[in-house]
Amino acid sequence: MKRKSLLVLLTLVLAFGSVLAGCGSDNSNEGSQSGEGNAPAEQVLNINLSAEPPTFDPAQAQDSQTNTVLKLMYEGLVRMGEDGNPVPGVAESWEISEDGKEYVFTLREDAKWSNGDAVTANDFVFAWKRVLDPASTPAPPYAYQLYYIENAEQFNTGEITDFSQVGVEAVDEKTLKVKLVNPTPYFLGLTSFYTYYPVHSSVDGNDKWATNKDSMVVNGPFTLTEWTTGQKIQVTKNEQYWDKASINLARVDMSLTNSGATELSSYRNGEIDYAGAPNGEIPTDQIKGVQSELPDEFNVKGIASTYYYMFNVTAEPFQNAKIRKAFAMSINRQAIVDNVTLGGQLPAFGFVPPGIKGASEEFRTEVEDAYFEENAEEAKRLLEEGMKEEGYTTLPKVTLIYNSSEAHQKLAVAVADMWKNVLGVEVATQNQEWGVFLETRKNLNYQVARAGWSADYNDPMTFMDMWTTGNGNNDSGYANPEYDALIKQAAVEQDTAKRNDLFAQAEKMLVEEDMVIAPLYYYTNVSLTKPYLKGVSLDFSGAIDFTRASVEGK
Repeated sequence: MKRKSLLVLLTLVLAFGSVLAGCGSDNSNEGSQSGEGNAPAEQVLNINLSAEPPTFDPAQAQDSQTNTVLKLMYEGLVRMGEDGNPVPGVAESWEISEDGKEYVFTLREDAKWSNGDAVTANDFVFAWKRVLDPASTPAPPYAYQLYYIENAEQFNTGEITDFSQVGVEAVDEKTLKVKLVNPTPYFLGLTSFYTYYPVHSSVDGNDKWATNKDSMVVNGPFTLTEWTTGQKIQVTKNEQYWDKASINLARVDMSLTNSGATELSSYRNGEIDYAGAPNGEIPTDQIKGVQSELPDEFNVKGIASTYYYMFNVTAEPFQNAKIRKAFAMSINRQAIVDNVTLGGQLPAFGFVPPGIKGASEEFRTEVEDAYFEENAEEAKRLLEEGMKEEGYTTLPKVTLIYNSSEAHQKLAVAVADMWKNVLGVEVATQNQEWGVFLETRKNLNYQVARAGWSADYNDPMTFMDMWTTGNGNNDSGYANPEYDALIKQAAVEQDTAKRNDLFAQAEKMLVEEDMVIAPLYYYTNVSLTKPYLKGVSLDFSGAIDFTRASVEGK
């Protein structure tokens, strides 16, 4: 399908925000009738995670695998409803001041932790202080997501040391007051994000609590009952959860395999009920066949996420912008989506994807992603100039790293082949397990790395502020005061058109002038859902929520 018509299709899909997956069926398996008095058996959902979550500490989370599991075990002040809008979570109600800078949340009386303790306003204060504490080790990658709060950035950077000056206050056990630096229309939805989850005070002084089921106290629909490294994660319905009557599943069993072929086989054999993105994958060479074989179970949806390659701008030879541009311009993105990924993705020439709100329409509609072109001759010229500037007669050896996945491997091999054909550069490819991969990127111990970014909220800022100097998710080594200044201006600008222009300037700097990243494509979510699996919510960003799913008639 041509790019323009597919963009229209994806825009229509994204406009609906969240989607419910599944309808009814007669398949028999673990959740079938028990036969004893016709009492229904417990409903058990089986899914796969293609990478093992490194931790279940909300302060340290930063990936889609962890996000999926944390949604099962925790709940924030609000959660996102089926229509993509915030609905009450731990907070049963809230009031927003006329100037949009103060929020007062009233917590529900029956919100409890899995050990029976009441969830209080102090639990949120405790959790947010952990995120912002400059002494937290490792530094929470999403601390900057709390910078909307008055003096949060100043506390996190050590400019002030008295946390009482930060704009979060437990007025009493069930009242939380939050003061913002500026009016932020998407702040309410942001409190559903895992960095904003409450944390029980019992974790204080226990460095291993988030990797041990016996020390995890949670407040969401499910509790962690098993974690066998490399094999299985299991969560069981939390009888202390305030809305347990809405939770249909008795248990969620998650296998851990990074093989798309194994995942697809497990789905076909009835061992798992959902396969594919965002937590797994369907092998790209089997997508068309699966679509023909299982048309009623196959889904492709556009999501607000971008797949890209990231350059370590502190490592040779990518300290040179011309060399970075040469590598980015020598990739044939249309060939990638047509011949490698095969999931209806769109070639990306910007970082902010379709589906993100702009001033009055989508940002990508208002600001075209035409920052650079693929041009083999220009790429060769830039490489030659960059090598001269650095005094290279031979380019240093280059390695592209990616986390273990058949899809990532195929793409890495294809791109490395393009670099060889266009630039004459031999690039080695190296796979790493998820936890190791994240550490390698964080420590800047790489040259080029595979990456993907999904929206945390519906605003361009969720894609742009991560590249500011010292940001917890900036694994490129990029530090540009001009870029930082543009993002700071955008953070306070209330005129949406001017704000859009600031984002456009920053994006141009990121993917044209400085070429910190090489965008490859805008994601689609390719998945399979068993007909009996109902109530699965997939939001505009591709984040999935199984909390209120059911598997009746399995």
